Amino acid sequence: MTAHLTLTKAGPGATLQDRGRPSQLAGGVSRGGAVDPLALLEGALLLGQDTDAAAIELATTPITLRTGQHPAIIALSGAPMRTDLAWNATHFLPPETELTLQPGRDGIYSYLHIAGGFRTDLVLGSRSIHLKAGIGQPLQAEDRLPYDPKTNATADLVLNTNRPDQNAPIRILSSVQTALFAKEERVRFEATRFTPDPRSTRSALRLSHDTKGFEANGQLDILSEATLPGDIQITGDGTAYVLMPDCQTTGGYPRIAAVIPTDMPRLVQTPPGKPLTFRFVSREEALTLHRTEMARRKTLPKQIGPRLRDPRDIPDLLSYQLISGITAGREEP
Repeated sequence: MTAHLTLTKAGPGATLQDRGRPSQLAGGVSRGGAVDPLALLEGALLLGQDTDAAAIELATTPITLRTGQHPAIIALSGAPMRTDLAWNATHFLPPETELTLQPGRDGIYSYLHIAGGFRTDLVLGSRSIHLKAGIGQPLQAEDRLPYDPKTNATADLVLNTNRPDQNAPIRILSSVQTALFAKEERVRFEATRFTPDPRSTRSALRLSHDTKGFEANGQLDILSEATLPGDIQITGDGTAYVLMPDCQTTGGYPRIAAVIPTDMPRLVQTPPGKPLTFRFVSREEALTLHRTEMARRKTLPKQIGPRLRDPRDIPDLLSYQLISGITAGREEP
């Protein structure tokens, strides 16, 4: 049996994303997928389903959706949006229910997951919309997204995300071209206060700053080679761009560094105008940080528990067992 969520309103920047297509790099198709893979993981864990299940990704854009004849259980993760529903939590949506989410102020990428998983067609092994590769279209009003209403997911669960300090420097590794930048340039890069540019896309995060641009020695002689999300390219005018999931698979701009995977979720959720800095770390430190983060993610299911609710906000309160057992009516010593 298949049910559908119908989108009644969807602003630009609404797409369906899973973990993308990492196996297609050799064919010239970049990974794509969720910009914040940690938020994708958190939503899947809340619903107890495959961590590659697709979710609706909202990049500071509003959306209104409606359930049909079947109920749904959803999870909300990533950047909190303006809604009456708790974030990083699961919720029951009765049949014929309309839900509106409006952009918030903390973060960029928000995710709406559904129990049973969205059942759109697979393309090259993924349900992700990849506009740059010509795969799929942005979500829009009247789209009907199929899902399986049969699920063992539970509503009213919440995840204690406990994400790291959002103000700490973003940690970066030297790339094969870092040595082309003079030591003074690398020191200046670490000392510079950047802000994400609002013109950034799913292909690249543009970094704005008030100092002069950065320059590598012999940068016009660099040959194109493989690129990955997290690489920091310096264009001809000295502007720094952090490559994102929809980036090209090869590039000829010099790369001053690469953001470690552990810090990419924190970087991509930094809103325009908020200052951020970078700090070089050694390969050994980056590996240690990665192992620590992977170990932390394995503990996330233990951080999921029931959400305490105000009885006045529970429409079906009388369906719960509110009293159990017998009491003598007096306080025991």
